[in-house]
Amino acid sequence: QVQLVESGGGLVQAGGSLRLSCAASGRTVSNYRMGWFRQAPGEEREFVAAAYANVRHYADSVRGRFTISRDDAKNTVYLQMNTLKPEDMAVYYCAAGPLTTASMRSGDAYSYWGQGTQVTVSS
Repeated sequence: QVQLVESGGGLVQAGGSLRLSCAASGRTVSNYRMGWFRQAPGEEREFVAAAYANVRHYADSVRGRFTISRDDAKNTVYLQMNTLKPEDMAVYYCAAGPLTTASMRSGDAYSYWGQGTQVTVSS
């Protein structure tokens, strides 16, 4: 069993930056896919970014502004968010799972999910 705890969410002005952290416990996730998803009220859950080994994937809406990274020694994954826009406002969820045939861009690829952290962007 893997537990995931997100932190780093909060209120930021448009154009500003935040860094989200996702700390995993229970077992090492160094050999797992790690992903970030987000969900705004009334909207579907949306893929944001994912990382596995040296592979990185980004949603078109965040490419060039967000960066996913991981520190396997700390069993932690990060999401650096720059040039934030009001449309980035959502609850952000961390996800983890062993390698399967599912796409890293799909929630089906992940077995474990955090509780989420709120990101609010003011204009």
